[in-house]
Amino acid sequence: MSNTKYILGHFEDPDDMMHGIDKLQENNVKIYDVYTPMPIHGIEDKLGYKRSRLPIAAFCFGITGTLVGFSMIYYMLVYDWPMNIGGKPPFAMPDFVPICFELTILFASYGMMFTFFYANHFFPGRAPRVMDLRATNDRFVIAIDAQANPYPDKINSLLNEAGAIEILHNERKYVSYE
Repeated sequence: MSNTKYILGHFEDPDDMMHGIDKLQENNVKIYDVYTPMPIHGIEDKLGYKRSRLPIAAFCFGITGTLVGFSMIYYMLVYDWPMNIGGKPPFAMPDFVPICFELTILFASYGMMFTFFYANHFFPGRAPRVMDLRATNDRFVIAIDAQANPYPDKINSLLNEAGAIEILHNERKYVSYE
């Protein structure tokens, strides 16, 4: 039992899993993570996750794109090569809007993609880390760190009471797809 790193409680129904989370938290059992095949409303609040800071990153990337677009067009059309086209002044703001808009979207989308990959450790060539392959298919899995919670029998009984259909003691940290 000392080799056990994680205790995995498998559930078939998301309501049973949510009940299992409540039971474990009532008994001061720390939950490592929860794996589900679909999004479940309210699970982040129940597990105590903070709100994501990705919207702040998106805003920063978007503003960077706007400033790059504005600076680039200003340099090209006003400073470097001013031209009198149809009597318009070189600094005509309506001409700047489409390019600034497009670069805002471009920088925000690529910046968010790279930020998401960095935050979730999705790098090229890296094998996915999954506790149990059935968690991405049809099971709802609660993972409990066995080292932080030294009473596996108590955890097993709590998971059984909550409606777990299977309880595994995982010796390896992650299962590979290969």
